Amino acid sequence: MNIGAIELSILLPALLAGLLVLSTHVPMGQQVLGRGIVFIDLAIAQVAGLGVTIAGATGAEPQGWHVQLAACSAALVGALVLTWTEKKWPQVQEALIGVLFVVAACVELLLLANNPHGGEHLKDLLVGQILWVQIPTLIPIAAFYAVALAIWFLFRQRLGQIGFYVLFALVVTQSVQLVGVYLVFASLIVPALASRRFASKLRLGVGYAVGLVGYVAGLVVSSVLDLPTGAAIVVTLAGSFVLAVIASLAVPASMRAEPEPEPVH
Repeated sequence: MNIGAIELSILLPALLAGLLVLSTHVPMGQQVLGRGIVFIDLAIAQVAGLGVTIAGATGAEPQGWHVQLAACSAALVGALVLTWTEKKWPQVQEALIGVLFVVAACVELLLLANNPHGGEHLKDLLVGQILWVQIPTLIPIAAFYAVALAIWFLFRQRLGQIGFYVLFALVVTQSVQLVGVYLVFASLIVPALASRRFASKLRLGVGYAVGLVGYVAGLVVSSVLDLPTGAAIVVTLAGSFVLAVIASLAVPASMRAEPEPEPVH
């Protein structure tokens, strides 16, 4: 038995899933960070997870179309609610995003309270099951992400608030079911934070590099040390962020972002 081949057959689909998530989350994460709505993906992801939980409570098959429809519908409702609140109360949008996250999480806990497998379901939602991803299941997701990226790069300036939230909700819904809430958040925000220290023309490339290093290192560490894969990747993404910060101090000034003005008190 070739143990290395067995591990590669598991790690390669997991890496491909991570790369798919990064393909959309790195550019969207920079937009989210720039708009000051950092926790939007956590909220949308939790609402999508609530949709999955509701579908499961009605007896739907875990991988059936009913679950996908419920997750997407819930995420879209959450996105439209946030679009409305951003227009009505933009000064407290971040707080409202936090409230949506907490309420969705608590409703999900209530639905799972009497479920003997509730704890396992919640763990899968939060940390994901990236190691159990199969390449055939990635094909339709890759096609959807390709369309989403085309819309993002070609029509981003014309999407408006509703278009941004809807596209973001649909992307996050797929990502959560691939890698879990925690890894979705880390994939969105950590590369964006790392790349903002560099000149604008370099940020997308730096973000992808930070994400790639984090995912590869996390998968290797998880495999060698037999650790939970999702949690390991989140930690190695943080390590990749630290390396990017150090690199930003060493590169020429022309490659670094302009210093941000001091806040006025």
